[in-house]
Amino acid sequence: MDVKKYSEILTIALWLVGGILMLATVATAAPNPNFHIYIAYGQSNMAGNGDIVPAEDQDKYSEKFLMLASHNANASQRSGKTNQSIKTGEWYTAIPPMFHPFENLSPADYFGRAMVDSLPGVTVGIIPVAIGAVSIRAFDKDQYESYFKGDGKDIMSWGWPKDYDNNPPGRILELAKKAKEVGVIKGFIFHQGESDGTDDNWRRTVYKTYKDIIDALDLDENEVPFVAGELLQEGNNCCGSKNGGIAQLKNNFKKFGLASSKGLQGNGKDPYHFGRAGVIELGRRYCSEMLKLIDKTIDPDAPPVNLVDPSQSTVPDEPPEEYGPYTDPIEIPGKVQAENYNKGGANVAYYDLNKGNEGGKLRKDDVDIYQPNMGIVVGYNQKGEWLKYTVNVAADGDYEISANVAGENGTGSLMLYMDDQPIGTEMANTGNGFDAFEVVKGGKASLKAGEHELKIEITNDWIDIDYVEFKEVSSQQPLGFKDVRLGMTEAESNFELFDLRGNRVARFSAGGMASAMDYVKSGALKVRGGVYMLRGNTANGMISRKVGVYAK
Repeated sequence: MDVKKYSEILTIALWLVGGILMLATVATAAPNPNFHIYIAYGQSNMAGNGDIVPAEDQDKYSEKFLMLASHNANASQRSGKTNQSIKTGEWYTAIPPMFHPFENLSPADYFGRAMVDSLPGVTVGIIPVAIGAVSIRAFDKDQYESYFKGDGKDIMSWGWPKDYDNNPPGRILELAKKAKEVGVIKGFIFHQGESDGTDDNWRRTVYKTYKDIIDALDLDENEVPFVAGELLQEGNNCCGSKNGGIAQLKNNFKKFGLASSKGLQGNGKDPYHFGRAGVIELGRRYCSEMLKLIDKTIDPDAPPVNLVDPSQSTVPDEPPEEYGPYTDPIEIPGKVQAENYNKGGANVAYYDLNKGNEGGKLRKDDVDIYQPNMGIVVGYNQKGEWLKYTVNVAADGDYEISANVAGENGTGSLMLYMDDQPIGTEMANTGNGFDAFEVVKGGKASLKAGEHELKIEITNDWIDIDYVEFKEVSSQQPLGFKDVRLGMTEAESNFELFDLRGNRVARFSAGGMASAMDYVKSGALKVRGGVYMLRGNTANGMISRKVGVYAK
């Protein structure tokens, strides 16, 4: 064989294997939970108008404060006497100016430094996208193009939007997707409004610019706060009267903070912009508000963030949770508590349409579990969602089905499946309110003994579920004392044991009534002490006996 050719083939094979292994490593890496990333956007005060003092702003920077460059800039283009060139989409130490090479100090600079000082063990990153003088429409993915062709065409001619390829919302999303691979998007800081009316339409558009990004990143707005900053209000300002409208943003967001500008001085040059001291203090106030809203938990097992290349700081994913029962298979007859669905995660053990546990109880996944005044239940159920359970049916037989549910409109409903086959009938809530749980009937089902997979599927919005219950139904009518025929004998037969309410508690075979009674009295059936009715169905007819069982 040609040794050279063999060597080439082996080299290629090893390269392919190495590549596959590398891809596998990347595929199983998770973002570093201790790398907190914030999106900073708005107009000129966010872009940076405070004076840069190199001795304070460059020489005393924090190594644990990074920025994800939103534009290309050569060192010669940048103010602040820094020799650092930057390239779009790369991480750098956060030295001002972060937003444009010609800008100055931003509240985001001292927001990040304050966050690092407040959370030892955390590295902070900023995604900086801001343009002076623009309307909020410049950040709306559905309006930015028409805005720059119309009211904003003068700003376009100034060239500022070019840093973001004339698409500010697109640049934010592009960078946020990249950042989400290595860290956690923890929140937004926002400063804008001098160019807009801060009316209801403005507030709706502000929320939309945030929500579009949240949805595109598959984030939960219950977990990602939005902090807005007030406009300059001291001295001869232009816009302080608009701060009331900015404060009303709290009605649009699920997690909102307001960074006050009270007492902060302007730059003394124009009525729009904060001076250096005001910029620094406003940044610290953004930090104070954000700390009230975020989860500040530090993961002690996560590696330190690689400050040169954060992509090297990801955390290996835990292996997927193995599919199976939450504790042990759930016994039938009995109650299937809704919150005890199987382990295995989304799209395997459950399917839930909204991200996060709305009720915040028991589990750490997307199923919405809450605790009303009567116990833990699964709520916020929408059409198409489902949960799976591993159950163990004790014996072949017919079972009555019911469910303890609640709802307001009387139309929320569920259906049951056993091993993917529908069982029983659709069950709907009673419509008496989410605090009024009532048992509703779901028909009967014939089940086979053994282990099975039960699925609860939501067939209509909205229904809250406490439990589903299976009760065994005797193949005969419940036994009444008038039906008992005493004094009969028989050959080997099948026997059934009933409590005095007529509920069947056991089924077995024995060689005659006497043997059956001895078997019951021996305690082999493990039923509690008391008086039972023993019935045998044979070719000679039905015979029954009372039998006492004594606790061992």
